[in-house]
Amino acid sequence: MDAAELPERESMDFDVVIVGAGPAGLASAIRLKQLAEAAGAEISVLVVEKGSEVGAHILSGAVIDPIGLDRLLPDWRADADAPLKTPVTDDRFYLLGPAGSVRLPSALMPPLMSNHGAYIGSLGNVARWLAAKAEALGVEIYPGFAANEVLFDEAGAVVGVATGDMGIGRDGEMTDRYTRGMELRARYTLFAEGARGQLSKQLIARFGLAEGREPQKYGIGLKEIWQVAPEKHRPGLVQHSFGWPLDAATGGGSFLYHLEDRQVAVGFVVHLNYANPYLSPFEEFQRFKTHPLVRDTFEGGKRLAYGARAITEGGFQSVPKLVFPGGALVGCAAGFVNVPRIKGSHNAVLSGMLAAEHLFPVLAEGRAQDELTGYEAAWRSSDIGRDLWKVRNVKPLWSKLGTFVGIGLGGLDMWANSLLGISPFGTLRHGKPDHASLKPAAACRRIDYPRPDGVVSFDRLSSVFLSNTNHEEDQPPHLVVRDMELQKTSEHDVFAGPSGRYCPAGVYEWVEEGGTPRFVINAQNCVHCKTCDIKDPNQNITWIAPEGGGGPNYPNM
Repeated sequence: MDAAELPERESMDFDVVIVGAGPAGLASAIRLKQLAEAAGAEISVLVVEKGSEVGAHILSGAVIDPIGLDRLLPDWRADADAPLKTPVTDDRFYLLGPAGSVRLPSALMPPLMSNHGAYIGSLGNVARWLAAKAEALGVEIYPGFAANEVLFDEAGAVVGVATGDMGIGRDGEMTDRYTRGMELRARYTLFAEGARGQLSKQLIARFGLAEGREPQKYGIGLKEIWQVAPEKHRPGLVQHSFGWPLDAATGGGSFLYHLEDRQVAVGFVVHLNYANPYLSPFEEFQRFKTHPLVRDTFEGGKRLAYGARAITEGGFQSVPKLVFPGGALVGCAAGFVNVPRIKGSHNAVLSGMLAAEHLFPVLAEGRAQDELTGYEAAWRSSDIGRDLWKVRNVKPLWSKLGTFVGIGLGGLDMWANSLLGISPFGTLRHGKPDHASLKPAAACRRIDYPRPDGVVSFDRLSSVFLSNTNHEEDQPPHLVVRDMELQKTSEHDVFAGPSGRYCPAGVYEWVEEGGTPRFVINAQNCVHCKTCDIKDPNQNITWIAPEGGGGPNYPNM
């Protein structure tokens, strides 16, 4: 369908449009309204969210450092509806081997790794609660609308976003349910899309925001929620591990968090700079749950939910320039995750607040579509920058030297930064991006994973069912393969089809037909983790937002 044949889009004007109703976007909205109220001013703020509801697409561990909430909403603990009910009471770290484990003494752990004072909870439920706070302040929130186009003025400044058209069929033609998207125009637009956001990725490329920075690094985090037997439930227990089932050259680790209501969140993170194309993060996660240290927790329990999401891991040296004419990046769109702590929500809230605090005076001056240079200048000396600076070398040490040597030296580096404020390593570089880390299949050993036992380990399709994932089937593909022949000659012939293994939802398959392999995309299964967009060795697969409301519907992840 030719763009000239489309009906004209309607438009709405706001002072600020925020893309993404996660902790960063909602913190920005709340802080803007707080500042306006204190100044006796009126500003219009819109948050647009692609999930069917706020929180539907949010997945995180999550042990939450409350520093952000304490600053944004200082009285949040007194709110009966606040979603964080379970403080951390027991904090454990383990090194796993195939049949046993060693608990690491807490005294050896750098102070910044302590989880005491933090809370275990659902980040999706935190977002739902924040959304209610934002709406009470007058913020408009549009869930179920995917922003899939950035709008620019003649000078090249960002002037808002457009939501995607609804009701276009797989063939690209309008169906009887067709609805034209809307233009949401703003004086400034904040992008809070999370890791590897579609529009953020475009803006980083268009404005050269990553120039002079290290490549962004990523992990994939897989998570399940279980309800366990009463005698196995220990509210407040936080347990992290590294080692088995991953080999020493592959970065990653696990978590078990005991929440309220006999629920346990279990998760597994694999760094996406792994080299063996036969590795499957999903299968490693299922294998992890069979370890003697953790299996007993889940036997006799019920698996309630499953999901997966990419995580930004580059840290301090990979944060792009945050501002451009007409807008800024906040939260995980900018990459503010503290990797060794496995925490990013506190920095997401703090970055949303920081952006708002630099944006409000600009709005008060009547400005529009210029750069928020104060925000860019401020983040490194803020709590965000100090948090990331202390751990900046942990990820590169782990990647270069492997799990055991890398984690040991990373721990020493964190101690040096905590006690002396310096690092013996300076600031290390990450090197190549994750998509360039795969080795040809001929140079790697095949990994034979055990069949799921249906007790603690499961297959992909039964797992995707628990994510409540759904997409309108008659719509254009939202997983776009640029060159299908390259996918065959390289992804399949050289790398043995890693897409069928790195995807945690069974989206990709290589199917033999008459002796010829054919690439099959089961887009209906997609949980929007973005791993394909990150890990494809040729950067030949691009994830774009499907129709608004499509994807997972996580209840409490």
